[in-house]
Amino acid sequence: MKIIGFVYNDGKPSMVLKGDSCMLNGRKPMFMPDDATELGVTACVILRVSRLGKGIAPRFASRYYDAVAPGADFTAVNLLREAKAAGRPWAEAIDFDYSLAIGEWINNDERSANELLNDELIISPEEAIAQASRLMTIRQGDLIYIQTNQAPRIVQKDEIIRVEIAGEEKLYCKIK
Repeated sequence: MKIIGFVYNDGKPSMVLKGDSCMLNGRKPMFMPDDATELGVTACVILRVSRLGKGIAPRFASRYYDAVAPGADFTAVNLLREAKAAGRPWAEAIDFDYSLAIGEWINNDERSANELLNDELIISPEEAIAQASRLMTIRQGDLIYIQTNQAPRIVQKDEIIRVEIAGEEKLYCKIK
């Protein structure tokens, strides 16, 4: 399983990869990394890939995911700043355990899914699938997350991240 992300970097969307240990499901708490003094969170939408594909055209991309979920993408801001300044890979700042909180899955054909997909994403789901599938084969079970264009905000210990859609809580995550 791959986790492919589209994040906002210096004015444009950039593709990143995360390991499966970054997934945080259910109502489990998110533990801040020991060396992270600033933890940022950005809202995102997560797509669950439902079929195998390579080189997918944007007009066919909606056929390649069957569910969406709200998400929270965590970044160790101080480590990211240091990695960028030193020209090092970002992995230490973005790919740590439980750095991607995944909310409740919503079938792609439900009205709630449309509400979630109408958020202001940095790239459309169709374009994200097309770009990812140009570089690698996407498979059933892979996840693609797309950040919204909201600025990341710094979170503190004991803060709770919640997302409600149509009056139902779809994501709950406490920072520890």
